[in-house]
Amino acid sequence: MRFRICVFLFLAASLLAQSPNVQKSNTAENLRGVSVLSNQVAWASGTHGTYLQTTDGGNSWQASQVPGAQSLDFRDVEALNADFAYLLSAGPGDQSRIYKTTDAGKSWALQFTNKDPKGFFDCMAFWDRDHGIAVGDPVADNSGKLRFEMIATEDGGKSWTPAPSGTLPPAVEGEGAFAASGTCIIVQGNSNVWFATGGKAARVFRSTDRGKTWIVADTPMIHGPDSAGIFSIAFSDATHGVIAGGDYKHPEQNGPNLAFTNDGGLTWKLSTISPQRYSSAVALAKSATGVAFLVVGSTGASYADDITKASWQKTWQLNLNALSISPTGEAIAVGPKGLVVNFSALK
Repeated sequence: MRFRICVFLFLAASLLAQSPNVQKSNTAENLRGVSVLSNQVAWASGTHGTYLQTTDGGNSWQASQVPGAQSLDFRDVEALNADFAYLLSAGPGDQSRIYKTTDAGKSWALQFTNKDPKGFFDCMAFWDRDHGIAVGDPVADNSGKLRFEMIATEDGGKSWTPAPSGTLPPAVEGEGAFAASGTCIIVQGNSNVWFATGGKAARVFRSTDRGKTWIVADTPMIHGPDSAGIFSIAFSDATHGVIAGGDYKHPEQNGPNLAFTNDGGLTWKLSTISPQRYSSAVALAKSATGVAFLVVGSTGASYADDITKASWQKTWQLNLNALSISPTGEAIAVGPKGLVVNFSALK
């Protein structure tokens, strides 16, 4: 099986030919979110209310804090352009919040604050600047069944509406999502959305109508401990996707930590590539043979130009948390202590 996606070939060529470029981020915060656009614009986010911006491909980064958010951990950033971005902070109760800027961070509007003390939001995704969705760990509904929290906006975040009770299939006891890289949920096209889980179950939830109805599929990924499962999900089109994860407490453990689908997430097949250490984020790009994919985690980054291969073509010893590839192939990853790595800066 071969994936076909529409991203330029230069990323694949540059990853094989060059070394990643560690960039000066001007912060020492732990970075957990990154969003890369196609015009040398990128945003990143992290601890103590921190966000970063670049408009020159990362040659220079500006680091700032959202006023009043110094106690928050921004685990996800979703940027639409150099001026327009959303930030999601993850944490219990009211530590889970969503902010928005439309003026490159000169001002921030607090749009959503989680009011359930048992709630914990993990990640978000946007189809466009007005339509987005966010997922949180399961809480008990009125009937006592555990269900993932889901909120959506259709007006640019002016209002965030909870999904009606019972919309989502019940969660398994001990199942949750991971706020590790802002990539536990992904949207595609005009209405497709998937999110991935871990803990006692490693499953993928899928909706084709922007979260109004859902189906769920089991996967063969590692699960069981609270620290294990699917951490990241990526799709190239409506049918072809990849999930990556592992056990973050045992990052050297060799899988099964990587799987793919060619039927929109209805079924998942383990990748045979080896080794399969813990990955907190996965992203896709096109290669001459099909799909090129890049994974990052606390033990390093790995690249292959085809998910059906038996071994990686390139690996790097880098401690990274999150990863984003732009529509035109620029790849940036972020990690602890302000680490920012540009995988395509030397193309």
